[in-house]
Amino acid sequence: MEAVFVMPGTVAAPRGGVLRDLYDRYETVRDALSRIDKAAGGLGLPDISTRLIEDDGASDRRGPEVQYLEIFAVSLATHHMLVAEGVEPIAIVGQSIGELWALAAAGHLPVEDAARLAVARSQALTRQSWRGKMLAVGVDGRRAESLAGLIDHPHLVLACENAPRQSVISGPEELIRHVERVADALGWPSLPLDVPHPTHTPAMAQAARDLRTTAPRVAYGSGRWRVRSPWLGRDVGDDDPVDLVAGALTARVRMLQTVRELHAAGADVFVECGEWPVVTKFVESSVPGVRCVVPLSESDPVGAVRALAEDTTAIGAFSSRPSAPPGDRILPSARVSAPEPAGPPSAVAVEAPARVSVPVPAAPAAYTEPTPAPTPAPTPVIAAAPPVPAGPVISYAPPAPATTQAPAAPVTPAAPVDAVAPPSAGLDYETVLAELRTLYGDFLGYPPDLLGEDDGLESELGVESLKQVTLLGRVSERYDLPDLRSNSSLLTAGTLRRIAEGVVQGRAEAAG
Repeated sequence: MEAVFVMPGTVAAPRGGVLRDLYDRYETVRDALSRIDKAAGGLGLPDISTRLIEDDGASDRRGPEVQYLEIFAVSLATHHMLVAEGVEPIAIVGQSIGELWALAAAGHLPVEDAARLAVARSQALTRQSWRGKMLAVGVDGRRAESLAGLIDHPHLVLACENAPRQSVISGPEELIRHVERVADALGWPSLPLDVPHPTHTPAMAQAARDLRTTAPRVAYGSGRWRVRSPWLGRDVGDDDPVDLVAGALTARVRMLQTVRELHAAGADVFVECGEWPVVTKFVESSVPGVRCVVPLSESDPVGAVRALAEDTTAIGAFSSRPSAPPGDRILPSARVSAPEPAGPPSAVAVEAPARVSVPVPAAPAAYTEPTPAPTPAPTPVIAAAPPVPAGPVISYAPPAPATTQAPAAPVTPAAPVDAVAPPSAGLDYETVLAELRTLYGDFLGYPPDLLGEDDGLESELGVESLKQVTLLGRVSERYDLPDLRSNSSLLTAGTLRRIAEGVVQGRAEAAG
């Protein structure tokens, strides 16, 4: 087994108590959290570990510095658990500020120095107080860069190439709104990202200069493991840590390229050192069939890691969500301003005499799109092929052979895979829930009866944010509830029960 540890960048604040079990089990975890607390205390910040080892489930937002250090603590604790159980990496990769966590985990930086540098970075960004925004767009980097180039502003740029069908554009807030509208007009899914500090744009040059001037200089050690930098495009050598962190503020993050290079070099397992699948979603989209493990998303994180260490063939059993069918990686054509970390629609040329009933998403080079099984027929007219779940729907009729006597009958285009009956007249909860199961199941390629009403759409079923927005947009259109689309709570803690209740309540209010 050749494993790569991946460290998430700016993600949501961790849950309270998420590290309780790891804190009780591992001395290395207790030591790491103690060192982060020590650095935080020296900077006038509260203890970082207290909330993470208490099982109260509270979310205490105490500013971006605390949020960054909490993410650092979770990443470092997961790393120590993996190593303690016998799983060691061939390389460690960090996304954005996660690169700083990777340097500390690899032993290149003392934990306290990494914590202080993370806080200095945050403070430099806060001082600049730039009114910017980051927008995830469900297209490849080339098209995202072209989209930003339409406006031609030096600070509006392609910031991150995360996966074959997810890119991030960073720029001034008012220009990002224009980009979002253009993406919507093109049918490209998009989602504004809720991050404390938009970065990876030339607009951050002032903050980078500020950081180089004010950040405490830190020593760089020889480290135990190699660290691969997605923005440098190489392993970190004897680079100055402050210059590394400052340089990343204005640079593009090429996670897609980094993942593929590591896989080509022999990496066959990617382990995410975070609470939920974030970077590993990009990995799965970039390298089909690769094994990904997210220990903290399991009901028994330690058991999952031990099984990983003992039997590499058991990794698949510890996936944080059900395996998605191939079509789930292709975003269906939809005029919805909704996103998903894996996929943009784009036109694909189909040679005559094919007749395409809907636009067909272009598959990236790394994928082989499933080929529909031919439908045998005794007549010269071939029926429409069965649709691939969540993928393109194509109906076709080849020209009749020269010996055909009867004229060919017209071919009826296949119905979209997510087509369901019109909304029921009586919008009771059970009826709406059944309709939502059908809509979500058709889109995702899951049998509807496997979609539990209380299953977390992202945490348990692995439905990415962009895909959730697409689906929520379809629900809002289906039931004529435009406000439902903007209900962010249904994205952060979405379940079919909550969505069904929102539909029933919204329709009752509209009727009243």
